[in-house]
Amino acid sequence: MPCAIIQQNVNWEGLMKHYLITGGAGFIGSNFIHFLIENRPDIKITNLDALTYAGNTENLADISENPLYNFSHTDILDINALVGLFQSDHFNAVIHFAAESHVDRSIENPMAFIQTNVVGTANLLGTSLDFWQGLNDEKKEAFRFLHVSTDEVFGSLGIEDEPFSETTPYSPNSPYAASKAASDHLVRSYFHTFNFPCLITNCSNNYGPYQFPEKLIPLVILNATFGKPIPVYGNGNQIRDWLFVKDHCSAILNVLEKGVPGQTYNIGGNNQLSNLQVVRTICGILDEFRPNSKFKPHSNLITFVKDRPGHDRRYAMNIAKISREIGWKPSVTFEEGLRTTVQWYLDNQKWVGLILEKPGYNEWIRSNYQLRERTSL
Repeated sequence: MPCAIIQQNVNWEGLMKHYLITGGAGFIGSNFIHFLIENRPDIKITNLDALTYAGNTENLADISENPLYNFSHTDILDINALVGLFQSDHFNAVIHFAAESHVDRSIENPMAFIQTNVVGTANLLGTSLDFWQGLNDEKKEAFRFLHVSTDEVFGSLGIEDEPFSETTPYSPNSPYAASKAASDHLVRSYFHTFNFPCLITNCSNNYGPYQFPEKLIPLVILNATFGKPIPVYGNGNQIRDWLFVKDHCSAILNVLEKGVPGQTYNIGGNNQLSNLQVVRTICGILDEFRPNSKFKPHSNLITFVKDRPGHDRRYAMNIAKISREIGWKPSVTFEEGLRTTVQWYLDNQKWVGLILEKPGYNEWIRSNYQLRERTSL
């Protein structure tokens, strides 16, 4: 935990707002930066990212020369680098996306998730708190620390259970979910202990452009496009609430600007579908978009494989609070968002190619999906 005093030798008058975004080269973070530039073009952005396997500067290549955008190749585990960043820049808000996020990888290497998601969040909280405590009262009042989390901290729902609300007890079932639950608790504790102006958002499954293709939707799109088997865990009846990433970005910005410090807000898409339904829908869209494909019908590529250990049955989000208190609700239907997403991957083969060339990517896909025992229904 940082203890260094961060000096505040700056005249704040006349300065534009400056947001620190962690994990901004990842899927949701890069989409949020694009959304922020489009909707708040008067805000300066510093993107802090360690550029692990899922971080990709190509996600933001189109804005790399924007004078209001700055990239810092920094790991939140590097406490000295964090302190130095806060000493040289003067942030009005921290939006914390940086995290290890793939459940399968957390099963293989839990400690990487504990380090980034727990220790890294603690580092960022401590540095931000030290910075905030050196501000004058007006700047303290305006500052925000927004922590982006997941619905997986709540555990698994039965088919008839009510959706998760902000008061649902935490019950994480994977190392990933447990590490995010721990980080949520740390953020909450900083509000109650130090009165630090924190906000927490818990979102459902995101999809959209720039998502690293180890997650379900981009993996299905790419495998189907290249005629590879489409792996479906178990019987494919796991249910998720799907949220288009641009809607998620809109919700985060609304919470940042209108949310009450110390509060948690659930964000969902109101789209509950089974994994198998999602896969079959993608195959149908590809049949339409690529009518001359030699792999049509793409649904013939679906292959059932051994289920993930401890696979949660169902997630669903009650978004009444954010709708009532913030005035936000999703604007993109699942059909619209999915068609946009499929078209984006088909149109961005250069981006896809760079991902496929990343060291270790194909080995991971092979070990985690292709080598799984196949099953039949």
